[in-house]
Amino acid sequence: MELNEINKTDKMIRAKKHVDELKGFYIHLLVYVLVNIFITTVTVIARVNGGESFGEAFFSFASFSTAIFWGIGLAFHAAKVYSFSPFFSKDWEERQIQKYIEKDKKEAEKYR
Repeated sequence: MELNEINKTDKMIRAKKHVDELKGFYIHLLVYVLVNIFITTVTVIARVNGGESFGEAFFSFASFSTAIFWGIGLAFHAAKVYSFSPFFSKDWEERQIQKYIEKDKKEAEKYR
């Protein structure tokens, strides 16, 4: 097998993995929307039947608590799929590598 064919195969494997991750995120997003619509609807109906007004029932924390906390998890899933890492980006990694290389050079120069 030639090097070019190996590179193409490797790229295809990475592309398929990324498409699978993207598909998983879209499924997660769809389930999130459908389940939270159902939970919010049931919660609001139950609270209205319990004597609250529609406004009180709809705008209470209980109506959206699942969506809020699940949404945080969904945001992390999106960050992973779309390679968003504000804290440990590639630039940060490169800076840290350069920092340690420079430190090692300075340490080596001390003993010359």
